[in-house]
Amino acid sequence: MPKKLLGTNTLPTLAQERLSTWGRCIHTQRLRQRITAADLCERMSISEATLRRLERGDPGTGAGAYLAALLILGMLDEATPPLASSLWSDSPHRRVKLSRQERGSDEDVEYF
Repeated sequence: MPKKLLGTNTLPTLAQERLSTWGRCIHTQRLRQRITAADLCERMSISEATLRRLERGDPGTGAGAYLAALLILGMLDEATPPLASSLWSDSPHRRVKLSRQERGSDEDVEYF
């Protein structure tokens, strides 16, 4: 079994709370929609042990598993609203300008 990358003691509190909330939502919606654990596991191609970890909000469960479960149960857009395109798209004319300190001064060039 692979070593967990994140434990609950190293994960920020807000992230752990979000995973726990997603896990509770997945569990609640699965029961409300009368989907058995075995059926959801089959649709997601995961084991029942992984589903139990997912429903508990375990940070060792992959993000893809959480998102797949939310999508299958019809809650993806409510639980994870789409990000604004300004957060991930690059504008070709927008560049980061280095400060004088980051660029270095002429004195630094002659130092070596």
